[in-house]
Amino acid sequence: MSGQNDRTESSKPSEQTAAQAVPPPEGGISAVIPAYNSEAFIRRAIDSVLAQTLPPCEIIVVDDGSTDGTRQAVQPYGNRIRYIRQNNQGASAARNTGIQAASGEWIAFLDADDEWLPDRLALQSRLLEQYPVLNWVTGNFYRCRCRRGHRRTPDLPGHRRDALLRLLNGRPVFDSYFSAHQHSAMGCTDTMLIRREILLKAGLFLAGQKRINDVDLWLRIAYLRQPLGYVFEPLAVYHLDTEASILKTHRQPDHIDQFLRRHFQLAEQAEMLELFHPCAAAMLGWWLGQRLREGDGKQVRFLLNKYRSLFSASSYRKLYLSSFCPRTAALYNHIKEYWRKRRENQTE
Repeated sequence: MSGQNDRTESSKPSEQTAAQAVPPPEGGISAVIPAYNSEAFIRRAIDSVLAQTLPPCEIIVVDDGSTDGTRQAVQPYGNRIRYIRQNNQGASAARNTGIQAASGEWIAFLDADDEWLPDRLALQSRLLEQYPVLNWVTGNFYRCRCRRGHRRTPDLPGHRRDALLRLLNGRPVFDSYFSAHQHSAMGCTDTMLIRREILLKAGLFLAGQKRINDVDLWLRIAYLRQPLGYVFEPLAVYHLDTEASILKTHRQPDHIDQFLRRHFQLAEQAEMLELFHPCAAAMLGWWLGQRLREGDGKQVRFLLNKYRSLFSASSYRKLYLSSFCPRTAALYNHIKEYWRKRRENQTE
């Protein structure tokens, strides 16, 4: 659970939204929350949706075969939520169930261990009102270190926000998800608001995929050549260090390998291979960094050699040499990144 300071901050609507009422997009918004053994935090997620300054037309909780007290935790909400239970099939299948059951024309996702900030839907609805061409919008969010005093850091800090606004000429719309990815402004699943028709056209989440299942769908929407709206104000809190986090499991190289091979093919079919290439490099670079922290130098070398074309010669050499002393290299990179961020924060 968040600390007292977090609750106080989350409960205050932004001045921007409080100053002007915002209508929901035509067709309404359905909130979809997949849950598996979420007894400890599902109430926090639901309460954050109920606290929206612009409420959704419905809240759908899809219980993916929980074996704890998730059902009992949501029962007190009564008809304020739609509770659907299914056999355990994974988060992707649970989200798909929610999408298919939704009555709203727009779908807003929230993981059961995270929470929305009060103006999440209002700010995004305002953006849709201003730019009716958009079929999906995302936004900034806080990462909360649950085991480090619930310390929150924005995904897109102030100095980067200002630079991006200048780059976009003050228009908070990227021409594609690829452009947003290049500038690390993709938000997260908790900040995605997408027209249901587009989700169906893209093929929904890939059931059974163990990792990167959200980005897999976002890329398939990107292949449909959809511009992406972005709200620079934080919209959600992404809680790290929670039990049974997917980041702690499914670390085998075949997860990223199958993902990349599949999307190189899909990007080529969509004639967007050149746009996908830097995304692939960034995703693989992140994956390799995680494996260095875990000391899995063998996996790093395997993936580096297989996808050598994604890296410059200097980056390849640096990563390859790091793979022989992975934990030391990861610690050095962590310290270097810490001081870089500290310098950036001091300049804001």
